[in-house]
Amino acid sequence: MFLALRDLRFARGRFLLMGTVIALISVLAAVLTGLSSGLVRDGVSALRAMPVTHFAFQRGVEGDLYSRSTVSADDAAAWAARPEVRRAAPYGNQLAHAKNARTGKDLDIAVFGMDPGSFIAPRPATGRPLGAVPDGVLISSRLADDGVRVGDTLRVERSGAALPVVGTVGDQSFTHVAVVYAPLRTWQRIHYGLPGAPPEQAYHQATAIALDASSSVAGAKDAQVITKQKSYSASPGFAAETATMTLIKVFLYLISMLVVAAFFVVWTVQRKSEIALVRALGGSAWYLVRDAVAQVLVVLVAATAAGTAAGLGLTAGLHAASRTVPIALEAAPLATAAVLLIVLGVLGTVVTLRRVTSVDPLTALGGSR
Repeated sequence: MFLALRDLRFARGRFLLMGTVIALISVLAAVLTGLSSGLVRDGVSALRAMPVTHFAFQRGVEGDLYSRSTVSADDAAAWAARPEVRRAAPYGNQLAHAKNARTGKDLDIAVFGMDPGSFIAPRPATGRPLGAVPDGVLISSRLADDGVRVGDTLRVERSGAALPVVGTVGDQSFTHVAVVYAPLRTWQRIHYGLPGAPPEQAYHQATAIALDASSSVAGAKDAQVITKQKSYSASPGFAAETATMTLIKVFLYLISMLVVAAFFVVWTVQRKSEIALVRALGGSAWYLVRDAVAQVLVVLVAATAAGTAAGLGLTAGLHAASRTVPIALEAAPLATAAVLLIVLGVLGTVVTLRRVTSVDPLTALGGSR
């Protein structure tokens, strides 16, 4: 690495400029990764928190399964009796508008319906459990941050259902909307939107059957079984959001690779005579390749580390300044983004290495090709 370290020392300005560009790209990559993780968490965190492995949806329904699927809640017992299913429970999902009776504030909520005492019913962080009082609900801490208190009543539009708040859970959301956990019969009234009691058949309906099952579980004649992870893309807007963020990050990585490659091409042209001299003194092409890759690695690792650290600070600052910005700082995605920037930068350099290996030693001796 003699030549690599010598160039880094004597051409500090050029490499500092290059490192600054890579660091800025790393900052953008860290912010986009935090935003992407935040969008995913904000879209399906309530589903992630459910202790299920699969959902059984209505067969033949495609797209937004959570708003289109309807199954019989009575089928839960039949699913639980299957040998590959450990537990099963009916589950309802409904987006709704409500008003806090105490403050008059309008709220968007995602109502999750489930039988109190079932394995999918969450434990309250504060207050009493689901089913403690008729129509009593547990609310996401996000609603608590918006001023909803235990003891308040949420009145749902259309159905007019009054939901007394009996407790809170963690920050759970679905499609970027705070979740309210309600007894299944309460959810059925909200879902059908009828004042008072809905028809008797409504009390036998649910969105899906939540399953805790082995990987071998299969669908039934009137139901399709999907893993919990695959069901995320069936929630409104999730697939479009994730695809958009992935496309943006792909372009960012490609731009980073092209920037490193372009810099290395220019740098190789500028020191062509030095490379030719090394070849004339007996230096092998492999020696020059190792030297060039080592030089790029030093710049990439240092700049990416600095940029990622700055990006983490900026992302944390954005999240602290505005709690409405969906940002999540997760180690694995951030580390993956940093490694990809380094690897793609090295690949961009490797593509241009022919300019190093093809330099004619005669150039150093005053000859010409």
